Amino acid sequence: MSLGDDHGYGDPSRGDDGGYGGSGQTRTRLPDRAGDVYGGARRGRSSSRSLITVVGVVVLLIAAIAFANRGDDASSGSGDSNKANSAPTTASGQQPVKSKTGDIPSGFAHDEQGAQSAATNYGVVLGSTGMFDAAQRHAIVNSVYAPEGAAARQSDLDKAYSNEKFLTNIGLDKNGAAPNGQTFVSRIIPVGTKVTSATADSATVELWYTSLFGLSGQGSTNPVSESWYTTTYELKWISGDWKVTDFTQKDGPVPVGRDQKASTADDMTKAVEEYGGFTYAR
Repeated sequence: MSLGDDHGYGDPSRGDDGGYGGSGQTRTRLPDRAGDVYGGARRGRSSSRSLITVVGVVVLLIAAIAFANRGDDASSGSGDSNKANSAPTTASGQQPVKSKTGDIPSGFAHDEQGAQSAATNYGVVLGSTGMFDAAQRHAIVNSVYAPEGAAARQSDLDKAYSNEKFLTNIGLDKNGAAPNGQTFVSRIIPVGTKVTSATADSATVELWYTSLFGLSGQGSTNPVSESWYTTTYELKWISGDWKVTDFTQKDGPVPVGRDQKASTADDMTKAVEEYGGFTYAR
């Protein structure tokens, strides 16, 4: 499979402009504001829309306070009723993994929750900047993929990530490094997971996530943008842990974007440097 299967990169339908997303997508470029490549993404809303938003926030705040003050009343219902109303990925009380292979969590539980955790954490690391460094990429592949498929997968990824045309299109040099004064951003932010099938030693898990990708910093021609995907991971229980044997990817679901002004290049760079990515997720 191609690199595009992993993160939505390298799709021939993108053309040579470095754009992302599958075929059939339509993009509308709005007027940029002078002074920053990140600015001017959208126009402000009308005052009536703003008023509705403010009222909605106040209502939610009042509801949150009321819920917090319920105290013991919140647990007066039966345990079965509370469980039935729980989202499938709410906190379970299970302890997270305590071991790592390099910087990658390992030793996931041998159950459906463990499979979801494995798929989520593997998705995060497979979408990280580490994939653009040969040594880190090899460590990642050997950690998350089943042994019988790791070598072949590593070869495919090495070819894809060393493709100079691909690297040039996204603004990196032949070694996968960003230009001086700019910061390369490649992050996956998990939104939710779903087990679609499972046996004692295998599981199919769908991971829905948003990704941030691009170069932050003054002069960037590929500013950080977001995309939405769902990746389906085929997992197998091997030697005491879940490992990836195969995957597929599709676009979306994509939410409606809010009319928020895009941040400046300096603010985006500062955020990337100050807010670390997750190392464990469920």
